[in-house]
Amino acid sequence: MGKGNNGFSEAGLRRLREVLARHVESGKIPGLVALVGRGEEVHVEAIGTMRHDGGLPMRRDTIFRMASTTKPVAVSAAMVLLDECRLRLDDPIDQWLPELADRRVLKRADGSLEETVPARRPITVRDLLTSTCGLGLDTTAMGSPMMSAFFEQGVYGTEWMLPAPEPDEWMRRLGTLPLMYQPGERWLYNVSDDLLGVLVARVTGQSFETFLRERIFDPLGMKDTGFHVPADKIDRLPPLYAPDPQTGEFIVADEVEGGHHSKPPAFPSGGGGLDSTVDDYHAYFRMLLNHGTHGTQRILSRPAVELMTTNRLTSEQLAAREAWARNIVHLSHGQGQHGGWGFGMAVRTYRGDYAPIGQFGWDGGAGTTTFADPDNQLVGILLTQTGMSTPDSARAIHDFWTTLYQAIDD
Repeated sequence: MGKGNNGFSEAGLRRLREVLARHVESGKIPGLVALVGRGEEVHVEAIGTMRHDGGLPMRRDTIFRMASTTKPVAVSAAMVLLDECRLRLDDPIDQWLPELADRRVLKRADGSLEETVPARRPITVRDLLTSTCGLGLDTTAMGSPMMSAFFEQGVYGTEWMLPAPEPDEWMRRLGTLPLMYQPGERWLYNVSDDLLGVLVARVTGQSFETFLRERIFDPLGMKDTGFHVPADKIDRLPPLYAPDPQTGEFIVADEVEGGHHSKPPAFPSGGGGLDSTVDDYHAYFRMLLNHGTHGTQRILSRPAVELMTTNRLTSEQLAAREAWARNIVHLSHGQGQHGGWGFGMAVRTYRGDYAPIGQFGWDGGAGTTTFADPDNQLVGILLTQTGMSTPDSARAIHDFWTTLYQAIDD
């Protein structure tokens, strides 16, 4: 393991491994895979087993449900369309998503669905990219009529917040509901990311997955990334656990054989549906650090990457986002706070812990995290399949980032 301006210290990497191993040895996380990359140097740790009761060891090519760590990757499809002028930031989405034309807006976000006013303007592509379209999962109003309606209308299933019906039916159901806020007014989680996938499919005439594969996954060599795990790779997928918050018992939230990710979903979710590996995600985030290039290929334009990876929210929107983050248990341990939001990912706008301003990426509720740091040319990825029903994987994520930043060899 080389030292020098580009890499990590030997002692720092040893400590990183020891800290991660401690989380597995505690019995709270069956196994994990971590990748740290800086310049040309890449270091991978695979610790523990696929199942909590033993069995196959975690490996570098283990495939993980990425949950919300899907968002920073899935958003790239829309960026390709912006680069090609097939979409424009301030285009109303009505021509492609007519179900969301002529919206009504709740008088109060937590109020009755019957008390509405007209939307002041149409939803735009920019609103979807910044998660300010007026629809989303609001942790500050979880018992509200609108949040209840999401589940009653079948817009989201209760398991892992993934859309159940196919995209046209999902859009029809969403179209029966008012907006919670005026377009462009407030940052709200998740719905915009799923809408972007439908938008891309309708603009291109291809499925969302096909377009991502042709324009992002294949050029980057992301051979193990998709919206399900095919049969010839299913042995590389662990079960997804949602430990019981009281007893810590390992409850299987998604089995391997016959589980949600064992077959193509009706709805390929840009908010949380991807399966991937540490190496595939490293290739993508390294491309972002390289201003949109991969080897000699340009995947995204430099300005597109800058738009994605710098803060796009106003101070009022940022205050609402931080209030939302305080209500999510894992974000108090993970990377979710400390400022801004670009397109599909968090962006650090102030220093709240060991990570510097400008770091970008996101966590996922399945116990996943990926962030990149332009200042240090650093990518960090930690993947578990221990969901956030207990804080154990979030604590591992916190400790991963703390020790990773100490391992940088200046």
